[in-house]
Amino acid sequence: MDEKNFTKVKDFILLGLTADLELQRILFFIFLIIYVISLLGNITLVSLICADSRLHLPMYFFIGNLSFLDLWYSSVYAPQILMTCISEDKSISFARCLAQFFFAAGLSCSESYLLAAMAYDRYMAISSPLLYSQAMSLRLCISLVAASYIGGFVNSAIITTETFTLSFCGSNIIDDFFCDLPPLVKLACDVKESYQAVQYFIVTSNVIAPTVLILASYLFIIAAVLKIRSMQGRLKAFSTCGSHLAAVTLYYGTLLFIYSRPSSSYALERDKVVSVFYTVVIPMLNPLIYSLRNKDVKDALKKMLTRIKF
Repeated sequence: MDEKNFTKVKDFILLGLTADLELQRILFFIFLIIYVISLLGNITLVSLICADSRLHLPMYFFIGNLSFLDLWYSSVYAPQILMTCISEDKSISFARCLAQFFFAAGLSCSESYLLAAMAYDRYMAISSPLLYSQAMSLRLCISLVAASYIGGFVNSAIITTETFTLSFCGSNIIDDFFCDLPPLVKLACDVKESYQAVQYFIVTSNVIAPTVLILASYLFIIAAVLKIRSMQGRLKAFSTCGSHLAAVTLYYGTLLFIYSRPSSSYALERDKVVSVFYTVVIPMLNPLIYSLRNKDVKDALKKMLTRIKF
């Protein structure tokens, strides 16, 4: 990198969600409760899938990896949010900001690809139920998950490099509660068209492309379900996709809202509220969505609780 590309800013100041001290304390306890529920939910779901042999199926392999991602995803954001709520020193070093941005982007991109892989898994389960176990072999499942991680962190490396070599020569105040793309771009002195092109590439490859793959998978799923003669069979087939559809809608809806717009249209006050949803709320909701709607997971949880009791 050229010397002139390095930022002149040594650290950043995070304003957080509000300047009201009383409201900050209330938000601290709300976010703490959400984070604890998220940790407990995701750790429990991963433990159940690893421990119960009935859950050693491709679908649960992907759900377990989704919970693993959500576990670390929430841990990238939540401690910083909690610190911003109660600490008088709201500064974050340039290196820490970069690291938070890199891991958050890597986990987020990986989750996008993983949700697309899960849509393909649901398609195979419904369209070829007799050949499902053979078609979705352990080797293929591991390959899809590995590709999700690799693709996610490669894209993260690209956008992190492009973002943190911008010139932050003015204010170092980030109007947010963590180091995110929109507020950082707002601080940059020279956002060139080439950077905007990189940003659109990242959004296309990590949000739009997986969304198209998911939509295509569900079109094939609908076509396969319509071939089932009994209404009960159709409802059962659709029910296996309900949890995944809910997770996809929540996750991609917020990402598209935040990152698919040009930097000139960023409204940081509004975007901060939406950011709370996908950084801390969705990682808490995902294990609840997949456990409350799934009989096998609920049975495995009852079995585990019975063992603990005795």
